[in-house]
Amino acid sequence: MMRKNNGNEKIEQMAELKVNRKYKDTVFRMLFSDKERLLELYNAVSGKNYNNADELEIVTLENAVYMGMKNDLAFLLNMNIYLYEHQSTVNPNMPLRDLFYITSEFSELVELKSLYSSALIKLPTPNFVVFYNGDIEIGDVSEYRLSDSYMTRVEEPALELRVTVLNVNYGKNVKLMEQCESLKEYAQYVALVRKYKQETGSLDDGVKLAIEHCINEGILEDFLRKNRSEVEMTSIFEYNKEEEDRKLYEAGVEQGMEKGIEQGIEKGVKQTKRKVACSLMKENMPLDKIASIIDVGVKELEKWKTEME
Repeated sequence: MMRKNNGNEKIEQMAELKVNRKYKDTVFRMLFSDKERLLELYNAVSGKNYNNADELEIVTLENAVYMGMKNDLAFLLNMNIYLYEHQSTVNPNMPLRDLFYITSEFSELVELKSLYSSALIKLPTPNFVVFYNGDIEIGDVSEYRLSDSYMTRVEEPALELRVTVLNVNYGKNVKLMEQCESLKEYAQYVALVRKYKQETGSLDDGVKLAIEHCINEGILEDFLRKNRSEVEMTSIFEYNKEEEDRKLYEAGVEQGMEKGIEQGIEKGVKQTKRKVACSLMKENMPLDKIASIIDVGVKELEKWKTEME
């Protein structure tokens, strides 16, 4: 049986959750903020076999907010720093976000006065991973690069940052899921929320049914029993945010397509004007007259004429 919450109590819980957080938390972050689970996830992603969670130091910046959302998890292990981020929408700007974030992390780790020392400052090696579970189809593994944003492409950019994107929707990256039971069960929970939301037409009911289903089937059972109310509220916020992000993404794609069409039309018009101009030049028509007919500057016509010769 599903638990029934008093309406006023639910509103108060949601208001309190919203006020107490400077960013929107995620179930992913709640789950893997536990060091044992985080180490399990790290081992699955890296292929390593660490067994002492105390060797892992979580260094997530509590007050760093970028684009309304902080980095989900940052941790140090074996002279490396890892930035793990959960994403439910395609976001090619992750390398730029991670660049801002890792800069803040290094600022926390290094005393500014030491920058002027003659001794080389040693830094933990950064690693960036996004765990994607949106409903837009992508491959099991992909990569974003900071250099993809550069206006001028160069073979070896002076500044590069690579982000590995792992598709963690249920049924994807099967080997990874087999090596991390917590990630697999998280993927099952997300899939169930979507399933029940579609069946009921209600996000609230979909989340409640998914939680109940998972507890009954032993999926994230201890975690959900302990954090049931917060997971419910967080999931509602999270999926509302996902819908907002999806609309922004679709608007961006549509805008990009429109811009591409406009550029194509402009290119076609210019090619047609040039073809007409060249024909009129062959008839020895004065350039100023051609310019007035096809609405092109005389200097541009002179350039075209030189290229013809």
